[in-house]
Amino acid sequence: MISVAEARARILAGIAPVGTEQVSLAGAAGRTLAADAVARVTQPPNSVSAMDGYAVRAADIVKVPAALRVIGTAPAGRPFAGSVKAGEAVRIFTGAPMPEGADTVVIQEDTDAAGDQVTIKVVEPLGRWVRKAGLDFKAGDALLRAGRTLTPRDVGLAAAMNVPWLAVRRRPRVAILATGDEIVQPGETIGPGQIVSSNSWALAAFVAANGGEAINIGIAPDEKATLKTMAESARGADLLVTTGGASVGEHDLVQSALGEIGLALDFWKIAMRPGKPLMFGKLGATPLLGLPGNPVSTMVCSLLFLAPILAKMLGRPETEPKRIAARLGADLKENDRREDYLRCTLARGADGAPTATPFRAQDSSMMATLAKADGLIIRAPLAPAAKAGDTADVIPFADPAVVI
Repeated sequence: MISVAEARARILAGIAPVGTEQVSLAGAAGRTLAADAVARVTQPPNSVSAMDGYAVRAADIVKVPAALRVIGTAPAGRPFAGSVKAGEAVRIFTGAPMPEGADTVVIQEDTDAAGDQVTIKVVEPLGRWVRKAGLDFKAGDALLRAGRTLTPRDVGLAAAMNVPWLAVRRRPRVAILATGDEIVQPGETIGPGQIVSSNSWALAAFVAANGGEAINIGIAPDEKATLKTMAESARGADLLVTTGGASVGEHDLVQSALGEIGLALDFWKIAMRPGKPLMFGKLGATPLLGLPGNPVSTMVCSLLFLAPILAKMLGRPETEPKRIAARLGADLKENDRREDYLRCTLARGADGAPTATPFRAQDSSMMATLAKADGLIIRAPLAPAAKAGDTADVIPFADPAVVI
């Protein structure tokens, strides 16, 4: 058995980024940039007023009250065409370009206006309430870098940069093949000894959430010829993911069947729990990730290995799950030789620090527990017993709804 770290390194060594495509701003959120996005304009293009008020010369309001003559108006989008001279002011609104000669804005609350006269009641320093040209960014600035997954904020920035199209990585195509006589699709008749398949549906959702495009091939029975035929249909995909049958029992046929059609196996079996019977190789030019059949094992391995594969295919910089330090909410026994991933809840203590409390039952078939969990406590191989209050590494489950 190899370690989790070695398995991830060997897997990623065989993965290359996918190709690129152009998308409009309307379809850019959630996509990963394949090239830097460079501003085509300067923002703001001119010095503009930050407030509603009067554009003046700072030299004219050194002493107050100061009476000035209003020579015009400058709404946003309709700049004043003239020039402000000594003793003059222009009524200006937020976002309007500063008139020539004016260098300061006095907000309307600090003035008294009557006809074409305005009395300035406060002294404002030079440049007050003026947004200088290029305050936000300048033409030629590379503001969104390749490898960035675009948020709604980024889409707004690209629009402000006058960049209507963006070069992004295309969505990696991931073929998903479940195996086993014992599983049926949701809604189908459940025969004796059978259960409903959840893995392919969870995997498809996981792939989509991580920037890929899932192709659900279906369920292959425990029969070599059909398994080979169904796997062959995935050769045009960027990745083939199988669930179940990754071990070497009499009914675990993935290795032997696909070996007959060219599977070059890199490794199988990882020193981890859940997820020991995981394999990786290539079926021709298509990388193959063989996940265990137990639902929790499938999802934990997806987090540890499938997500990094998709990240590398998309050119994203982060290829490992993020970890946080948390206090343990319960005692833990010493660990054996396998790296352990324990489902847990996360809660904030009175001091704001997170506390991770493992569920008592950690069986790898219990999807309800995984759905309730907030993260995974990581236990290193041969870790000594730990007490409640000790610090542990935790992989938190991010909330995809919190994207701004």
